[in-house]
Amino acid sequence: MSRSPLMPVFDGHNDVLLRLMRGKIQPEKAFLEGDNIGHLDLPRMRQGGFFGGFFAVYVPSQDMGIDVDALMTHREYDVLLPPALDHAPSQQVTVHMASILIRIERASKGEVKICRSAADIRDCLDHGKLAAILHIEGAEGIDPDLYMLDVLYESGLRSIGPVWSRPNIFGHGVPFRYPSTPDTGPGLTERGRELVKACNRLKIMVDLSHLNEKGFWDVAKLSDAPLVATHSNAHAVCPHSRNLTDEQLAAIRESRGMVGVNFATSFIRPDGQRSDDTPLEEMIRHMDHLIEHVGVDGVGLGSDFDGATIPAEIGDVRGLPRLVGAMRQHGYDEATLRKLCYENWISVLERTWGR
Repeated sequence: MSRSPLMPVFDGHNDVLLRLMRGKIQPEKAFLEGDNIGHLDLPRMRQGGFFGGFFAVYVPSQDMGIDVDALMTHREYDVLLPPALDHAPSQQVTVHMASILIRIERASKGEVKICRSAADIRDCLDHGKLAAILHIEGAEGIDPDLYMLDVLYESGLRSIGPVWSRPNIFGHGVPFRYPSTPDTGPGLTERGRELVKACNRLKIMVDLSHLNEKGFWDVAKLSDAPLVATHSNAHAVCPHSRNLTDEQLAAIRESRGMVGVNFATSFIRPDGQRSDDTPLEEMIRHMDHLIEHVGVDGVGLGSDFDGATIPAEIGDVRGLPRLVGAMRQHGYDEATLRKLCYENWISVLERTWGR
């Protein structure tokens, strides 16, 4: 009996570039040949049906000596956020990580493509290439006058989250707090508003996943593009500060936007715990809620591979077929599965970037 073909998956968020930057093996070699570390490399992506996604450039903060894993096993927690980063070293790390993706594309001999249009993504799907979107998670590497934004755009940048959870010159992120609403402080700064306007002009997607609620509504008022949260879940299911309220989901639906379901267990579980002993059914509860409030055309996957504790049933990218199987068993038909796994991402990027 022949095996059914893998369902293609396009993913809203991963942190493999940070893992490769910190690794001991040449990054492009580790990625293209496979290093079996973390969640992602090209050989394992092929095995799991992963054909593309958003590759995040994220500037890490210094270790503050906090055991976050232990803290997030408490019934309630509020992770202390690191301070704002200096611009010059952040820019250096941003360029370094963007260069890793560019070098992977060059070394892949056509197997990996940095996509600058939805047509590029469709071409990758048709021809078995890995489609990579250059994304920034936290804009510390971008200067106040946005000169670096132009440089990164010409290098392929097509998606940006103005903040990670720590504050920067563009705005304030949402902390890792449970239980909590996402209404945790001030939103965008004036420079943040200018960044959103510049992204609209360049047709760079603005990612809302790490913005707090005030920042979310600031973007909603300013932006003429679909509202997109690349890796976020439903606050009504898990009352974590990182998750989206039904009011936010309604705004995303109104804009014909998108939410990518985050695999990070602390944003999935109703108790907010970071534990890989999290059934896939808990993820599907979020999918059901998001489909109810955003619509079946506005929901996808946003794994946070290589950046989070994910359910043991998935394990790494090779476990995506198990997730798809659980979604199928739950009752999603094949047309719905295609939308959730990849079609909706391509469609929202067409609406954001143009074709």
